[in-house]
Amino acid sequence: MTSQEFSEKILPQLPDTPGVYLFKDASGKVLYVGKATSLRDRVRSYFSADLIATRGRRLVDMVTKAASIDTISTDSVLEALISEANLIKYHQPLYNIEEKDNRSWNYVVITEEEFPKVLLIRGRVLASETNALYRHIFGPFPYGSQLREALKIIRKIFPFRDEKCVPANVQIAAGKKPRPCFNRQIGLCPGVCTGEISREAYAEHIAHFILFFQGKKKELIATLEKEMNKYAAAEKFEEAAHVRKTIFALTHIQDIALLKRQDKIGDARGGAFFQNTEQGFRIEAYDVAHSSGTHTVGVMTVVTDGEPTKSDYRKFRIRTKNGGDTGALQEILRRRLDHLEWPLPQLIVVDGGQAQINTAKKLLAARGFTITLAAVVKDEHHKPRDIIAPASIAGEHKTEILLANAEAHRFAVTYHRRRRDRLS
Repeated sequence: MTSQEFSEKILPQLPDTPGVYLFKDASGKVLYVGKATSLRDRVRSYFSADLIATRGRRLVDMVTKAASIDTISTDSVLEALISEANLIKYHQPLYNIEEKDNRSWNYVVITEEEFPKVLLIRGRVLASETNALYRHIFGPFPYGSQLREALKIIRKIFPFRDEKCVPANVQIAAGKKPRPCFNRQIGLCPGVCTGEISREAYAEHIAHFILFFQGKKKELIATLEKEMNKYAAAEKFEEAAHVRKTIFALTHIQDIALLKRQDKIGDARGGAFFQNTEQGFRIEAYDVAHSSGTHTVGVMTVVTDGEPTKSDYRKFRIRTKNGGDTGALQEILRRRLDHLEWPLPQLIVVDGGQAQINTAKKLLAARGFTITLAAVVKDEHHKPRDIIAPASIAGEHKTEILLANAEAHRFAVTYHRRRRDRLS
């Protein structure tokens, strides 16, 4: 499909609403599934002139093979996220499955027990456990941070028990007085820990949660309306009012947190951002290791949505002579930016201080990139002492920044020692 064909035939038909989109080949096979805040803007981004720079060769190849695009509008970004996972699970699209290791996918599971827990787990954990532990498994979800935000929103509508909530009957059997878990105190647990909800009522509660994650919102609302009318007929007006509030929440989902997270993710070139929701929040960290200026090496490590992406780690043998750490950093960044087929990060972390920040900033500007920078300053024991970065970035992503930096240091030292020992 050419850009002209897209502009003339496809773009005018696309709605400016949240939803999911499916790229299909000439035989109708689904190549790729994605979600969007605006289907029109999101799909249009695949036909931009700089697609190869912003998304890499894989997705350029996918767009080239695509013969048609289907879209499904949803009432909210939250529902688009759930629909995306259900469609990926059903179609197993080549360009989704190859995008990342299956073990790094995220799943929502409901445990098989008297008072089921709702948990978020990684694919690698799921692969190591028996499915008999779980009553339901939802996913795969590509990115953990968006899923965590989604669960926060859903939990306000359907409070559930998590791993920190001990059922009241278990506490009593242990000779203890039932105590509320923290989430019960803030209204995110329905009272499993205090005995305020029966097994039957909680099972009904979980059934509502399941319908929502199956993408059956209309069926769920119809079920709730029947419950509300039943309560009203029995003159249980307090219960009827509670169900009515749940229905209202479902039809007026407040997913601003998801919208904000999507808005942060985008193309880092030229300052023009579009919603690159498939990549996730990618941090690249760089470090240099040497022995008194000899056997100098550099590395790049990657953390995506709070998790190391080790398949994207890279090693560099430094060729620059007498450039010191900043000269080595400059060479690493220059060589990294030659690989525009690699996904671009939203944040680059360097080890050092303002000198390293300035070196990276100068090189990025010369190449036409506007990527946010952060530096991890170490004390005399080489422990993190400070983070130089915009306050919003340092605050929201502190844990990921330190993780990426620690991974870079570990990876650099290991690579340097092996190279030094091999050459000695």
